[in-house]
Amino acid sequence: MTHQHQSDDQQTPAADEATPAATLPPEARPVPEILPDATSHGEENASGPTEDTTPTNEATPAEEPASVPAAPTPAAPSPAALKPSPAKARPAKAAAPVAPAPSVPPTPLEEAAAFARVSEDGHVTLLDGEEEVAVGQVPDASEQDALAYFVRKYDDVRAQMALFEQRIAAGAPSSELGKALGQMTAAVQERHMVGDVAALRTRLAALETLLGDYRTAEQEKRQAAQAEQLAARETIVAEAEKYAETPAERMPWKQASHRMAELFDEWKAAQKAGPRLSKSVEDGLWKRFRGARTQFDKTRRAHFSQLDAKSAEAKQVKERLIARAEELSSSTDWGVTAGKYRDLMDEWKRAPRASRKEDDALWARFRAAQDVFFAARKAENAQIDQEFGENLKVKEQILADGQKLLPFTDVKAGRRALNELRGRWEEAGKVPRGDIRRMEDGFRKLEDALKQAENDHWRRTDPETKARTNSALTQLEETIAGLEADLEKAKAKGDQKAIAKAQDALDARLQWKSALEASASELR
Repeated sequence: MTHQHQSDDQQTPAADEATPAATLPPEARPVPEILPDATSHGEENASGPTEDTTPTNEATPAEEPASVPAAPTPAAPSPAALKPSPAKARPAKAAAPVAPAPSVPPTPLEEAAAFARVSEDGHVTLLDGEEEVAVGQVPDASEQDALAYFVRKYDDVRAQMALFEQRIAAGAPSSELGKALGQMTAAVQERHMVGDVAALRTRLAALETLLGDYRTAEQEKRQAAQAEQLAARETIVAEAEKYAETPAERMPWKQASHRMAELFDEWKAAQKAGPRLSKSVEDGLWKRFRGARTQFDKTRRAHFSQLDAKSAEAKQVKERLIARAEELSSSTDWGVTAGKYRDLMDEWKRAPRASRKEDDALWARFRAAQDVFFAARKAENAQIDQEFGENLKVKEQILADGQKLLPFTDVKAGRRALNELRGRWEEAGKVPRGDIRRMEDGFRKLEDALKQAENDHWRRTDPETKARTNSALTQLEETIAGLEADLEKAKAKGDQKAIAKAQDALDARLQWKSALEASASELR
């Protein structure tokens, strides 16, 4: 049974020919993954035409048409199938954004007429090569309107193919494209349209090849992304395992703990951003990563537990040293107590370290006890230095008087004068600690100068030295006399070689004699 429907408004045939895909029957209408629901050329009437019903005829008067019986057409769908689906009015659910429908020029009716035959009662037959296929009936419509209806279905498939190519270029998921290709294939096989169906089949075959190549490239890209993802995960796991295997005593704990937290964040980010790996690989990597983190945490807890125990022991040792330091802080036995503090310092350096915070606090207490003692000693020394300031002035004058005695020419007079200065030196008393060495060095230089003068005097007056000098001088004079005789003999003979040799030997002895005579004169 066919049905004639009531049009909602008066439309022109030209507008009817531009009916969008959204008002076409389901078998010809684009699927949500391919074409959007929005219409691009206006809207059909509310119910829409069917293959067995009359399309909106803008040329008919706006009276209430009555239903007329018609012979059933096997190729026509039910009227309900021709109504726009409510779901089509809602946005399509798709993983990727739906591309806008491409603009496809409509097929001219004159061109499409070569592929169809339309009867007077509205039956439309597709001429597909040698085959004739009944595609449906549009009763109470002109032959041109009936043909235009099924040509639009042909153009819808062309639009789907154009959008298919557009979505491949945009990188749509192949799973969605596969569904779309399946629906286009079904539409071409059913042939509920009028147009060059053979050209559609050729283009459909090209799209199948295109999709196959696209799937291959997509698979290669997916495999490359998975390989990159696997490498990134492996790098994260390897670094975590390296930290897990590092001995506690060599571990930079602050840096390592921070880095392990970063690795966990990197793992989650990689897992979220990258392609999924196979379950076995994913589980294996996670098991290794989780194991490394667990081992790291276990080692860290054990390490810091041991440090806490050592810290407690160190605290006890240093508390005892602090108690001893505090006991000595009130002592006024400056020299002995200062030595004891040095011993305590050596013990402190050998003691185990507590935690940094506790060790700093303990050290502050230890230093405070020492500071009490050394501050008291410094205060007393300052008072003593002030008292010894006058003594320093006296000793500086003594050194100035001693400088006037230099050089010592009279040893006996110099000894008497230096003894007098030493007496004044002892009577002057102590000087400030900072001047002790300078004063002692100054007086020692006076004593050294007097001692040197005494040694020189003794060397000049020693009888044994005089005797040895005189004996050497006598022997030298005898040798000189012999050399002079040898020289005269050589001259008498005219032997120049002998003369030169005798003269050299005589000159050497004469120089030696001059030196001995000078030494002998000093001993007188």
